[in-house]
Amino acid sequence: MSETSAPKDSVPDKVRQFTVQKDDNDVRLDRWFKRHLPQIGFATISRWARTGQIRIDGKRADPADRLVTGQVLRVPPGGITPERTGPAPRKELTEEQIDRAEAMVIHRDRAAIVLNKEPGLATQGGTGTHEHVDQLLDAFSPTGPRPRLVHRLDKDTSGVLLIAATPGSAAYFSKRFSGRSARKIYWALVAGVPDIYDGVIELPLAKQPGSGGEKMMVDQSDQGMPAKTRYRVIERAGNSTAWVELQPFTGRTHQLRVHMAAIGHPIIGDGKYGGPEAFLTGSISRKMHLHARRLIIDHPDGTPLDVTAPLPSHFAASMEQLGFDMENGDLPLEAAKADPREVTKTAAKAHAKQYRKERRGERRGRKAGERSPAGHAVGKPAVKTGGKGAGKTGSKAAGKPGAKPGGKSFGKPGERPAGKPAPARKPAAGRAPAPKASPKPRKI
Repeated sequence: MSETSAPKDSVPDKVRQFTVQKDDNDVRLDRWFKRHLPQIGFATISRWARTGQIRIDGKRADPADRLVTGQVLRVPPGGITPERTGPAPRKELTEEQIDRAEAMVIHRDRAAIVLNKEPGLATQGGTGTHEHVDQLLDAFSPTGPRPRLVHRLDKDTSGVLLIAATPGSAAYFSKRFSGRSARKIYWALVAGVPDIYDGVIELPLAKQPGSGGEKMMVDQSDQGMPAKTRYRVIERAGNSTAWVELQPFTGRTHQLRVHMAAIGHPIIGDGKYGGPEAFLTGSISRKMHLHARRLIIDHPDGTPLDVTAPLPSHFAASMEQLGFDMENGDLPLEAAKADPREVTKTAAKAHAKQYRKERRGERRGRKAGERSPAGHAVGKPAVKTGGKGAGKTGSKAAGKPGAKPGGKSFGKPGERPAGKPAPARKPAAGRAPAPKASPKPRKI
């Protein structure tokens, strides 16, 4: 029996066969079961795979194997765990909730649903949070596969929020976000005017102790996670306020808010990080003035998805009161540049992969005990990398991912070799050490 419909309609007491659909391409076998046969536990899946009862195109399968569109998956009968009777039933939405969800849609196709998230609406639920976007996703597919979140926005941040319409597109878009190929552009109003109009902020971030993980801080120690943001000043209203464009190159929690506050220009309405300085006098709204204006991301059909979201009412009203011209907002985009660190990381991974492949070949040769006609063991000749200590292929120096020929590791130009710390400088007599400078963006 070959089934191309949803697997949940199959008969559990007979051998079942399913054709892998396009949305399940490159999905792990165990994830496929979780999607389509959630009533079968992982222990049962592992046992079936171990005993050869699960087959992909007639061959034995492993839970970690990735599926390809068009493959035929054989599933043995039974395996239903009593305590797992399938996914929890969906909670029926009210007409008001359905209308609210539909009102936020600014783009929709077979793979993606793009919302203009309203400010004050959380992306996901949590303690004390009962109204959120994730709760409303059933409005877009009441009976079929449930749409999925692939990234998030803060509760008080408005703008472009991408929803994957199918499990396959969820995996596709998630890889684009994790690989940092998606371009996100935000608009914000900030207190004061930065001295540098086009700058990059690179300050590591970490959770602030005692905040329950709800607040972040700049952390220059080893515990801080790298975070990088580019900003460009679009217009200014005297010396009190600036309208800026923000582009996050990393995706840390509250990154834009913490970075702008750290350089002395908190986002208007962000009292959490900016304190009293984050609020303007007069009739300017006290709500957050941070808006996800535009998202550019590759689409599964091969063409880029480029979506722009209009401003919420309070942000638009503030722009008008401050005299900012909306037509000046969409600055020209520069071509995306490859991060040198990412290039280095890719080269290091390729080097490590090639080294492991060569080592596997050596081990197999030794295990087989192959011999040449002269009676000598067949193996690879010792390979020198050209540097002191590089040694043979099996040495420690050659085995380090990212190692250059000659035993030197990849690093930044002018960087001191590993193992040779810079000598400590003593302050001149009668002169105190210079204080640490406050974090400032660098000009680009």
